[in-house]
Amino acid sequence: MASILDSVNQRTQMVGQNRLELLLFRLSGQQRFGINVFKVREVLQCPKLTSIPRRNRLVRGVAHIRGQAISIIDLSLATGGPAITDIENRFIIIAEYNRTVQGFLVGGVDRIININWENIMPPPKGTGRDAYLTAVTEIENKLVEIIDVERILADITPVNTELSDDVKNQPITVEKENLTILITDDSAVARGQIKRALESLEIPLEIKKNGKEALDWLNEKAKEVDGNVQPHVPVLVSDVEMPVMDGYTLTAEIKADPNLADVRVILHTSLSGVFNQAMVKKVGADDFIAKFHPDELASAVKKWLNAENIVAEAE
Repeated sequence: MASILDSVNQRTQMVGQNRLELLLFRLSGQQRFGINVFKVREVLQCPKLTSIPRRNRLVRGVAHIRGQAISIIDLSLATGGPAITDIENRFIIIAEYNRTVQGFLVGGVDRIININWENIMPPPKGTGRDAYLTAVTEIENKLVEIIDVERILADITPVNTELSDDVKNQPITVEKENLTILITDDSAVARGQIKRALESLEIPLEIKKNGKEALDWLNEKAKEVDGNVQPHVPVLVSDVEMPVMDGYTLTAEIKADPNLADVRVILHTSLSGVFNQAMVKKVGADDFIAKFHPDELASAVKKWLNAENIVAEAE
């Protein structure tokens, strides 16, 4: 267990090209699951939990860790499985998603593996847990499932997607006709949240599930308009963690293509930490916003829509 903890601490600063490191764990059975190491703060043997009144049934209690009270979510219950038993001998993964810190109760922690996003695939249709999965991969001829944590968190604490009046009233100075905003995110919940937050802009939204789908669509658009895509697709809102092609690689591909390079890329992710700022600069993204705050997202999209060079080219 100590080696796993050491690996988490050492590798959370790892930055790669379309690669990720997964912390593998189990819930109530032998099926293995994965979580991006970038999101993991630490792994601990489950401490004593304090019960809280009227808690959500998925929350087993609160743990007091390093001066902070952290809700502990039973990931087995959250994905439709049985409650994890013998919790004093189980583990919690302390992770940061969407600007908050959570603890995930798991049955056991395995190891860390390094893998290419090209080997992470969308979940097959018809699988029993697909509502709670964003992706799957194969390790040692066995399936590893990657849970849609945003879906679980939304079940426990629904996210407000309504814009404030101030943001709604921010003007859009660019001519909207023939514009499209491109969105890509592997989480169905996140796609829905973004869609609802941006619908008030009254600009058509094109929604894709991963970076490759988004890049293919942009390349087709470039052929359609025979050149620069930006006057037609001025803004892309992209998640970072996605199967097949991640948001960093997608951004780098866009910025390296003369027909796509002027598209403004907003990276919108539940990942946090200073490493993101370095990666944003490295791949050439135009903006970075942590999930999920509808006013911040809509304001950023409006800012880039109103940018002088976009207005000029659109005209």
